[in-house]
Amino acid sequence: MLEGLPPNNAAHVVRLSCDEATARVVSDVIIESFDPADAAVAAFEEAPSTRDWKGGPWLVEAYFGARPDEAALRALVAGAAGEDAAAALSFGRVEARDWVASSLEGLKPVRAGRFVVHGAHSRGEVKGNEIGVEVEAALAFGTGHHGTTRGCLTLLDRIARRRRPRAILDVGTGTGVLAIAAAKLWRRRVECCDIDPVAVSTAAANARDNGVGQWVEPVESVGLAHPALRRAGPYELVFANILARPLRALAPQIAEASVFGADLVLSGLLARDVPGVLAAYRAQGVVLQSRLDLDGWASLLLQKRR
Repeated sequence: MLEGLPPNNAAHVVRLSCDEATARVVSDVIIESFDPADAAVAAFEEAPSTRDWKGGPWLVEAYFGARPDEAALRALVAGAAGEDAAAALSFGRVEARDWVASSLEGLKPVRAGRFVVHGAHSRGEVKGNEIGVEVEAALAFGTGHHGTTRGCLTLLDRIARRRRPRAILDVGTGTGVLAIAAAKLWRRRVECCDIDPVAVSTAAANARDNGVGQWVEPVESVGLAHPALRRAGPYELVFANILARPLRALAPQIAEASVFGADLVLSGLLARDVPGVLAAYRAQGVVLQSRLDLDGWASLLLQKRR
């Protein structure tokens, strides 16, 4: 798995050899803690085994444009994966290389329900009964390989089996994967926003490349403050794949912008984050319907009640 595109002139690398579970936790906590323009992380099996696909050692490689703070990074990893993992980190420099080509080599198609997130190089692997969402490695977060994005797509597939929402919102759209998937699925407009102008432009370009530019027009917005988002509501389906703190802060806005009975798909959460986020939304009359855990990350399906 790989998240993000290593920054221009990436000259610093941090490596960790460990088991698969630790590799996933460490790679996730690093990519969630650094701006995607400053760092990228790859995690992969060092020597794949034909006998036991879970048994081989894994390698985490984190690339940085500027030299990372060694003490701070070890403390971050220790908090997520333990002192042994933190002590085993190795810091070094890397030679120049074609990062785009290298990133694309690691971006294999990812399936979540009927959705397939893929790069242009894997376009031919989308089957006739699947919905392809084509994205490349980019500065905006979200290639579909992260457990949070896959969790949201899986929940979207489940929602689609029982309802067809008319007003849809994607908060913190990143590369636009969720908005594009919903627009392709239902052939209708999906409002989406991000606080990051790079994400807004990236998502808009991805929407056009996927043939849904007329339905997905991202706007730059802090929360749901943009007038276009207010005009299009209230919403029957809301995605918010961000982080725990902004999810809690946005609970009143998201609840107010949702109709009674609306489905809310929230993600970007470690297990320890879930109780606090649920409490924030429960205070707004929004209750948990189901939870999906992938690669150490939780995706929640909630519903607004009267």
